[in-house]
Amino acid sequence: MPADAAPFSAAARAAQARLRADVRLFGAIDDIFLADDARLDERTRLSFARLLSETIGSIEVELRRQAARLLAARGATTVAESLLIGPSATERLACAGLLRDEALVETLIARVRHELLAAALPVAVKDAEAGSLLVRLAAVPDRVVATAARALLVADSRSGVTLAAELQHRLVWWVAAAIRPGASNPDVDRAIAEAAVRSLSAHDEGDGADAIAMRLAAAIDARPEELPALLLESLGDRRLSLFVAVLAQAIGLDFAQAQALVLEPEGDRLWLALRAVQLDRPTIARIALALSDADPRRDIEAFADELDHVAAITPAAARLALAPETLASDFRMAIRALDRAGRR
Repeated sequence: MPADAAPFSAAARAAQARLRADVRLFGAIDDIFLADDARLDERTRLSFARLLSETIGSIEVELRRQAARLLAARGATTVAESLLIGPSATERLACAGLLRDEALVETLIARVRHELLAAALPVAVKDAEAGSLLVRLAAVPDRVVATAARALLVADSRSGVTLAAELQHRLVWWVAAAIRPGASNPDVDRAIAEAAVRSLSAHDEGDGADAIAMRLAAAIDARPEELPALLLESLGDRRLSLFVAVLAQAIGLDFAQAQALVLEPEGDRLWLALRAVQLDRPTIARIALALSDADPRRDIEAFADELDHVAAITPAAARLALAPETLASDFRMAIRALDRAGRR
């Protein structure tokens, strides 16, 4: 060992220690000054970490296995075996700061909160002998409705989240880069790239529960007088995806937009949406009570004080207030980005 190796090693270790201390300090500062309503509760935080790890981990396993198969088929057995193990893609992406991606975090937090809310909803099956709403829909004579209902039953039983195509595309290539060995190897890079292309070709965002729920809501195409019962039964059946999809279909939003309205603890935009589809005071009150029972962030007493004001809003006024939500998603994102820039 060179004479100056030990001092250099000690200096490097000290520099790394200072870096870790700085990271902890900056993290503590961010946490201290974080607004209470922006802070995740421990259950949501843990669920988010689990879902993030599962989402990236599933892509990583798929890419490693497929790339290893390709390499083994080309005679590079030793390299293929080494590719099956390696540093966690999640850790590498986190260290690089890529997992702070706004679209990824927003999607996963929405999924986590959706699942927690759905699981906590009070069960209120309308007719126990007839079965739950989704089971009944799966048995109706209308083939389109029945097929979509059966597909949603299956989709709801699966875990995980189906990402939008653009986000899936970005994440797959990030993971592909993260699993590359330290030493550059054109053959390995080619195999990983082919595995990534194969993975992306098999991805179909239409397979997710959200997309299936939207297809079911479109097939049902509920009339205004049918909406109250359908929305209430969806909540009573703990089918939050169907509740969101039916509301989205009725007001002309996509699933993510309607989901955001439903998950907001204040509920201001949700009450506007419910008035926009002409729900009456008792129905809105029952929906608010069910959501408050399932979400401790909601203040049912504050809502009770506002209920008369909410009920007094005309459907036309509610639709006008929600008009910006119905714009094309890219347009809304552009407006949102400009608004943020103006506040800086």
